[in-house]
Amino acid sequence: MDVNETIRPRQGSGSTAAGAVERTPEFRWLMDAYAGLRRDLFHDAFAYRPLPPRRTDGAVARRLPGRTGEAAAYLPHAVVCFFAFLAMAYGYERSLSGLTGGFTFLLSGLLLAGPVVMTLVRPIGAFWLSCAAVVLTGMMADHGTMSPWTPGSGLMHLTVLAVVALRTRPRVSLNMWLVTLGLGVVLSVVSGRADTLGSVQVAIFFGMVLLVISVGHIRKDAERQVSAEKSVTAVERDRRTVLEERTNIARELHDVVAHHMSVVAIQAEAAPYRVENPPPELAQAFATIRENAVAALTELRRVLGVVRAEDYEAPDAPQPTLADLDGLLANVREAGLPVEKVVTGAVRELPQGVELSAYRIIQEALSNTLRHAPGSGARVEIGYVLGGLGLRILNGPATSEAGPSQGSGHGLTGMAERVAMLGGQMTAERTAEGGYEVTVFIPVAAAEPEPDREPEPGVDLAKRTEERT
Repeated sequence: MDVNETIRPRQGSGSTAAGAVERTPEFRWLMDAYAGLRRDLFHDAFAYRPLPPRRTDGAVARRLPGRTGEAAAYLPHAVVCFFAFLAMAYGYERSLSGLTGGFTFLLSGLLLAGPVVMTLVRPIGAFWLSCAAVVLTGMMADHGTMSPWTPGSGLMHLTVLAVVALRTRPRVSLNMWLVTLGLGVVLSVVSGRADTLGSVQVAIFFGMVLLVISVGHIRKDAERQVSAEKSVTAVERDRRTVLEERTNIARELHDVVAHHMSVVAIQAEAAPYRVENPPPELAQAFATIRENAVAALTELRRVLGVVRAEDYEAPDAPQPTLADLDGLLANVREAGLPVEKVVTGAVRELPQGVELSAYRIIQEALSNTLRHAPGSGARVEIGYVLGGLGLRILNGPATSEAGPSQGSGHGLTGMAERVAMLGGQMTAERTAEGGYEVTVFIPVAAAEPEPDREPEPGVDLAKRTEERT
């Protein structure tokens, strides 16, 4: 049973059980409020909490020359000291009862300026010191009114409340206001000045100032929370996009690798029948190759199969390669994007994973051009070099306003994931003309090109594919 639950007497008993205390919701609320008051104003009240210098990287502070910019970091400290001087000046206008001359100036200055200056190092302790100064000046000062508040003590206490409220949280402001209200009422009664209404009015004015400061605190906290949530959301969105892209890559590679492993298993099984009277050792070797291929294929499907969603269906057509690029470019041209393709180097067959990733990168880059640069033209450059494959997708500036994007906004992240998976490098940046350029290099192990597969620079890849077929 919760200890805070209301304990009711049992039926048939004349009184509450011995030792049980009835705790009503009001009583619990008062206890919680008292506990909060103790934590805010009593626990480590005189702890050392210096006010740090303000940041000097703002738009105005950066323009200040030399030491002036460094001194700007202590502007809040100077403002607090200025208000301490004002409180001392207002307090000196009224002499304390029975005290004159320099001693009055010294005492009033320490009583009224001290708490304000103390807010810079011990804010909660400064509040209690301000309350003590209000008691002394209210009881001893002869200011000709029935209110315990003097001009100097009022300015001093308001400054202390404002500085402490700016340095703490809204709940501390509420507790300080409650203490100030009670202090003013008690002083009005004890001092014989029955101007309780005046003390309440002063407290209401203080409360309005604290309310404005607290609202500003709450707004800043809300802005920080929203900013933090946006940052977390952006990070999570990027992470989710990376995971989704890796899942897509794993699915595609699963189809590619599974196909090749199936071919290895079938050829290993058929190989002994292609040789007349094969030696037993050769037959056993092919049988071992087939068993290992089947085992690897089973394990591959077990491990990589988990990345498939329940509604995912493997495509019937084979995964696209660079040989299918002309079909993609034709579709893009039909969508209104003029595309020029240039192929340089010795066209050769690359590993299927490289071909697939290159095709997807070009596809995504052209899709981004359609979405974000309507009316522009694009150029796709494919370079076959000795150490790998180079891609460059370039588009000009948009000639019309882009409509709302229907994509996820993380196409570059997906392209970077594919390039990183293959150990390549990628850059994506704006051009001086206002367009956009994506350059990619994917390393591929060097292989001797066949003599009849060396086209002249600029030969179209589709034409070369038709010649091979």
